[in-house]
Amino acid sequence: MWTFHAPQTIPPPPKHSHHLTHVSSVSVRHSTTVSAAVTTSNNHLIQSLCKKGRVKQAIQVLSNEPNPTQLTYELLLLSCTRQKSLSDGLAVHRHLADGGFNQDPFLATKLVNMYSELGSIDHARQVFDKISNRTIFVWNAIFRALTLAGRGKEVFDLYREMNRIGIPSDRFTYTYVLKACVASDSLVSLLNRGREIHAHILRHGYETHVHIMTTLVDMYARFGCVPCARWVFDEMPVTNVFSWSAMIACYAKNGMAFEALELFLEMVLETHDLLPNSVTMVNVLQSCAALAALEQGKLIHGYILRKGLDSVLPVINALVTMYARCGKLELGRRVFDQMDKRDVVSWNSMISSYGIYGFGTKAIQTYKEMVVQGISPSPITFVSVLGACSHAGLVEEGRIMFQSMVKEHRIYPNVEHYACMVDLLGRANRLDEAAKVIEDMRIEPGQTVWGSLLGACRIHCNVELAERASQRLFELEPTNAGNYVLLADIYAEGKMWDEVKRVKKLLDDRGLQKVSGRSWIEIRRKIYLFTSVDEFSPQIELVHALLLNLLMEMKEKGFVPETKLVLYDLDEEEKEKILLGHSEKLAVAFGLINSSKGDTIRITKNLRLCEDCHSVTKFISKFTNREILVRDVNRFHHFKDGVCSCGDYW
Repeated sequence: MWTFHAPQTIPPPPKHSHHLTHVSSVSVRHSTTVSAAVTTSNNHLIQSLCKKGRVKQAIQVLSNEPNPTQLTYELLLLSCTRQKSLSDGLAVHRHLADGGFNQDPFLATKLVNMYSELGSIDHARQVFDKISNRTIFVWNAIFRALTLAGRGKEVFDLYREMNRIGIPSDRFTYTYVLKACVASDSLVSLLNRGREIHAHILRHGYETHVHIMTTLVDMYARFGCVPCARWVFDEMPVTNVFSWSAMIACYAKNGMAFEALELFLEMVLETHDLLPNSVTMVNVLQSCAALAALEQGKLIHGYILRKGLDSVLPVINALVTMYARCGKLELGRRVFDQMDKRDVVSWNSMISSYGIYGFGTKAIQTYKEMVVQGISPSPITFVSVLGACSHAGLVEEGRIMFQSMVKEHRIYPNVEHYACMVDLLGRANRLDEAAKVIEDMRIEPGQTVWGSLLGACRIHCNVELAERASQRLFELEPTNAGNYVLLADIYAEGKMWDEVKRVKKLLDDRGLQKVSGRSWIEIRRKIYLFTSVDEFSPQIELVHALLLNLLMEMKEKGFVPETKLVLYDLDEEEKEKILLGHSEKLAVAFGLINSSKGDTIRITKNLRLCEDCHSVTKFISKFTNREILVRDVNRFHHFKDGVCSCGDYW
């Protein structure tokens, strides 16, 4: 028999139940502690995965983390940059925005930097535009990103906005904005804006910051404003190796190699606490190469070895070029062969060196060797190879190389490559084909292309094409007197004297002057400069006397001066006197007077070697039993026993 019992009534809890209250609070604290532990654990896990480069796994964990820390996001963005993953970066950005971190100035700066490094400048700009709390760090980040992308105009527009709303610039701001002047995609010169920034720097007392002032030197240097750069350098209260290197580079890059070497000597002698670095040495070697200053170059090589800079690849590359440009191709090749590591610049240096000597076949062989060794050619590689083909008259080989750019290496020709092809065909007297290359160009031909055509017309006296090329050049670079002179030379060759007068009148009316011929020669480690028809050149009376004696001797052997090159209405004797005053003849005579009998004479000239100087130097090499090396703006001429290595093809 079943018995049913009524359920017992549970009594209510006491009015003040401390026990239950204690249990409840412990449970809440335990729940919070567990949640915090999970959060901390997830953040640590994400950070650990980022440090190991496992960004995709880190992002998966991030999706389960409700409270990512600022450090977690920072490491995620850095990891996306290192992994070069834009898609992962976008995913982190979306999560960051969902969590309300997109207004964090610190993380906004990191986002801008990430997008800049990943080449997505538009995304970087969007981040900047959306943030409302812009500290100076965010502004500097977008300035840096836009400068690296070559969007200089945007930098200046934002810089003006920043000034308008009263945010003060710091040293990083000025550095980035100055760099934007020379890294712009604008076709308009930003020099005036650079001067504007210079004024801001002085007005706000930043002229004592060596880094800013060094950047200012570099900015003026890149615009070719050498006096301005030197003024800034001289006014710097404090200098360091970087500021000295910037000024040396300014001279080297603006055709003032002599001044670059002088400043380097001053640096070494007067600043004992400053040791030249690899950048300094590269620019000094380039200056030695520009002047064919072999003995100076050897001294610099010794200095490089003593200071342990011979392991720096750009320095060794510059050494290869220096020896080749100083007439010691075999020494350049020896340095090249002894290199432990070579990059594309190393190979380009060797290829271009063969090219300026007219060794086109060796240049092509070196190019092929480079490709076999797995080094991908650069656009400069093809400029060097095509130039080598041009100097050696290798027309078909040049065509093949030009076609292989796109077919084999996906490198699309730029203006320089087209100019090389025009020069290659033009020198070979295939001017119609050269003109056809210009007609078929997929890009706008600039002054380099038209200049190559005009130069070829000068060699082969093609008046019709010369007029067409010069007309375009007068439009593209109206102040370049060299184009007018070339056209006048072509008219003179064709005995079109009225046209010669017309072009000379254009020169006079426009106030243009022909660039003076300048030649350099190194004698006992000292460099001497000669300028055409300069009565103040070193030992000028002795030089003139020697040249007159040589000319008389040459005439007896049947030599006839190329007086047609003198475009003035003078008698033959006066024309011959002008020709004898050409800078390379003065330098050759000076070298004969001041060097030992067996020494090779090495000369560098800033213009193309004229026909008369070429003929005279051949005679001199035979009569004096001397080897004479002349490097003009195009190539090397090695004169020996009355013969030139160019085969009269230059």
